[in-house]
Amino acid sequence: MLDRILVPIHREGWRFAGLFALATLLLWWLWTPLGWLGLIATLWCIYFFRDPPRVTPIRPGLVVAPADGVVQSIEPAVPPAELGMPALPLTRIGIFMNVFDVHVNRMPVDGTVLSLSYRPGKFFNASLDKASEFNERQSVRLRTPEGQEFAVVQIAGLVARRIRCDIEADQSVRAGERFGLIRFGSRVDVYLPEGTAPLVVVGQRSVAGETVLADLQSNEPMRRGEMR
Repeated sequence: MLDRILVPIHREGWRFAGLFALATLLLWWLWTPLGWLGLIATLWCIYFFRDPPRVTPIRPGLVVAPADGVVQSIEPAVPPAELGMPALPLTRIGIFMNVFDVHVNRMPVDGTVLSLSYRPGKFFNASLDKASEFNERQSVRLRTPEGQEFAVVQIAGLVARRIRCDIEADQSVRAGERFGLIRFGSRVDVYLPEGTAPLVVVGQRSVAGETVLADLQSNEPMRRGEMR
């Protein structure tokens, strides 16, 4: 029970928590009510950078969610041109993270990092479709041991101003492995291999490293869902 309360904090979070705490002391010295607001902001900062462990299903063929949040869109789209993938539409699953979601991102599949590319851009609300095209982004091209290719794209949002990606080209990665984070509200897109049907629906919440987005070994058609 205690391990559910004392969730580990991502190492990048402690720096921000320290800055928030110093600001809180200053605000408290200026006016006590401001100090209370600063304390709330500090606690939120610590909460934002939480990094809970996850249980990742490890059967070959499963594609797991790279981010916590809501499945914002499932639609055909061409992967970012900077990755050098064929300019053909693939099924793109967009997951939107609000400021209360865990922002540590995880790998969707086992494989090798073929290439990475950072592109500066704008800061539209990450829940909008145009965010995938125009916002600042960090793109990753992956290849599984079976030769299937994926694109995973970290996208900055309206208040996000920093994308962190901790992997390198030619690096071997595992499904559910942490690979980066985006600060303060953002989005992660996953481009599935051609012919792969998603097993999630728009509006569904995903859990990074746990929710199965697709199964490369399944012939199940695209799922449908409704609010109940």
